[in-house]
Amino acid sequence: MTRSIMIVGVGGQGTLLASRIIGNVLLSQGYDVKMSEVHGMSQRGGSVVTYVKYGDEVFSPVIEKGQADLIIAFEALEAARYVEYLKKGGRIVMNTQEIEPMPVITGAAEYPANIVENIRACGCDVVAIDALSLAKEAGTARAVNVVLMGVVSKSTDFGEDVWIKALEECVPPKVIDVNKKAFALGRSIE
Repeated sequence: MTRSIMIVGVGGQGTLLASRIIGNVLLSQGYDVKMSEVHGMSQRGGSVVTYVKYGDEVFSPVIEKGQADLIIAFEALEAARYVEYLKKGGRIVMNTQEIEPMPVITGAAEYPANIVENIRACGCDVVAIDALSLAKEAGTARAVNVVLMGVVSKSTDFGEDVWIKALEECVPPKVIDVNKKAFALGRSIE
């Protein structure tokens, strides 16, 4: 059986590091893993999407609408933008942080209200947390991605030790301590 994960966010939020951590965990457990990055103006705060598919044998990383078992959203509007990719019975783990896209900044559009409630109203299983506050508590706002990895790790069949090893292999040594703290804070979310 093949499983599909979408990681969505805004350029600069660390979605690619998150995909490397997940890929490392899955490879260490013997899965065939395929990953693909699809992003627009990521360097300017544009939408960034990474597909991760894993199983006994995976032929393509592409995830179609209604196929994602899990969506990890680093920003609220990105969660709303990609919710149609979630399969029935799937889960969204999302950061409630709101980063205004250019049309909102210029006044051409308004940032949508009640995103979490609207996604839940679709019948989706939503885990919504303020990952930015937890990252700051850990010591750096840049660790939002690792906080979300901590949240995600609790709903997998892989032990915490496997995730910590992946962190150690993917995160630069100079920031490993703050990232381990961010991961632990994410795991502590009920």
